Amino acid sequence: MLTTDYEDGSPNWVDLATPDVDGAAAFYAGLFGWDFQPGGEEVGGYGMFHLGGKTVAGAMTVPPEQGPSAWQVYFQTSDADATAAAVTGAGGTVLFEPMDVMDFGRMAIFADPAGVGFGVWQPRRNTGLGAVTDVGTLCWTELYTGDVGAAGTFYRTVLGWEISEMPFEGGTYTMVKPAGTSDEAAFGGLVPISVDPVEDTERPYWTPYFEVADCDVTAAKAEESGGKVRLTPVFMEGVGRFAKLADPFGARFAVIASASAPGP
Repeated sequence: MLTTDYEDGSPNWVDLATPDVDGAAAFYAGLFGWDFQPGGEEVGGYGMFHLGGKTVAGAMTVPPEQGPSAWQVYFQTSDADATAAAVTGAGGTVLFEPMDVMDFGRMAIFADPAGVGFGVWQPRRNTGLGAVTDVGTLCWTELYTGDVGAAGTFYRTVLGWEISEMPFEGGTYTMVKPAGTSDEAAFGGLVPISVDPVEDTERPYWTPYFEVADCDVTAAKAEESGGKVRLTPVFMEGVGRFAKLADPFGARFAVIASASAPGP
């Protein structure tokens, strides 16, 4: 389970690149109850989504010609520069070299060998998201990839993950967690993109899952607000009810009403 007691290798930030930050803010306000606070010139307009006074995501304007609208997941590192070197050594690409974000922390953006983007955050004054796992916040992550084995090897090398297989009806699920932690610290999974009919094998990606009180209500609300239901709500025993969505600008994400979700 994802907590705010972040370990190296665990997700500690998530942000949205969108061509219309005001439109996106309105959509997520209606969907999750988030408030958006735009950033100033000193941070290039990078803003924050808040829920109950706690930061739950970031957002920035990215014109369409600079890249598609997308959610990006960041993982904690204690040394962004060392992680960048590990990425290169393991066959990945450094898209944005490690850089200081004032005194908040140090960040970098990479692509894995399959071209999937992800980031790292080396915390200083900003230790990461202020709330996770609660309703309306990040609770899980999944990588949809063409080669689970190769992806596992890459991220284990770069971020030090431990990887295990969890059996379920019809197959197994590849779980990931920070090194040296208990099974309860698992925060995500690696999924063969070819087995999911709603996914495009040419567009592997990391997707964030946000906890919701009612998956069906949230999916319906997303569609009513101009978003898209990519996968209608599905129930999985012991896991919960989940759906895959996209916001009005095409950013893909998922929601889940977990079987063991904490109260709001």
